[in-house]
Amino acid sequence: MQKKIATLKEEIQIEVQKVFLQENENLRQKLFELKMQFLGKTGKLTDLLKSMKDVAPELRPEMGKYVNELRDYAEKLFAEKERLAREKEMALRYEREKIDITAPAIFQKKGGLHPITLIQNELIAIFTGFGFTVFDSTEFETDYYNFQALNIPEDHPSRDMQDTFFIHKNLLLRSQTSAGQVHVMEQQLPPIKILTTGRVYRSDSDATHSPMFHQMEGLVVDKNITLCDLKGLLDAFAKRMFDCNTKTRLRPSYFPFTEPSVEVDLSCVHCHGKGCKICKNTGWIEILGAGMVNERVLQTCKIDTAKYSGFAFGLGIERIAMIKYGIPDIRLFFENDIRFLKQFNSAKGEK
Repeated sequence: MQKKIATLKEEIQIEVQKVFLQENENLRQKLFELKMQFLGKTGKLTDLLKSMKDVAPELRPEMGKYVNELRDYAEKLFAEKERLAREKEMALRYEREKIDITAPAIFQKKGGLHPITLIQNELIAIFTGFGFTVFDSTEFETDYYNFQALNIPEDHPSRDMQDTFFIHKNLLLRSQTSAGQVHVMEQQLPPIKILTTGRVYRSDSDATHSPMFHQMEGLVVDKNITLCDLKGLLDAFAKRMFDCNTKTRLRPSYFPFTEPSVEVDLSCVHCHGKGCKICKNTGWIEILGAGMVNERVLQTCKIDTAKYSGFAFGLGIERIAMIKYGIPDIRLFFENDIRFLKQFNSAKGEK
């Protein structure tokens, strides 16, 4: 029995020493597991105590003394080693987390706003400066708000599945932000002066068209609104968006929700009307569609057309960005090529 006690004491010393030869930050956990291996309820020292029943009665007091001394020794040993383990763990942690303040700094590259966001923010700033309020509407619309309320007949080509992303017969991804204007006219009495902006969807894809793009539309409804008001607003917008020498012109066109309707051109911002490849040597660039709000649209929204009239205009944000930045292909906006994107924030150091 005495030999077993001596052997167990030696084993405890050896195993504790093995733990401290390891260089890691889990010393205390390993030490605890080792302690349970010897002093736990099913540990080796506990087994030794259970075996005391096999010792001759006259030797039990003496053997019990040796076992208790071993237990006291082991508990003190583990307590001391736990303190040392904590110190060693902290030293290892400090070494790992040490910062060399003399090392060169690591500079993180800054992100920047996407060119579409830059243009959208600039447009909003211009038109809110003119007194417009921004209205956000859902990208999912019903056939009524996207087509019927905007005087778009059932046989219009845009209702074809090849042109519009229908979710089911009556629900679709909006093809223009004009749908949001109907919501406002239904809920708000004139005067109305709002911008609707956001993503729109059309089944079209090439160098100048994308299945998803960003649109911004303006709507003004009030008494005595005329086409001259629209022309004056667009003149002021063009000069603020591009430069003070930019001119606009209106050409007759057709849109179901405006009557009369116009296409709006501006003098080429690259050649200033002299003619270049950007404007196809015409000196003008088509920029947006506009017109006086069709009386049928106003009447559908229960606005008295005897008192009120209005104008509306819509532009593609990608279109404005392509013109302003001289970008030839709309797909560049969505390819996420960092070499392309970082150009638009380099002036601010956001690379």
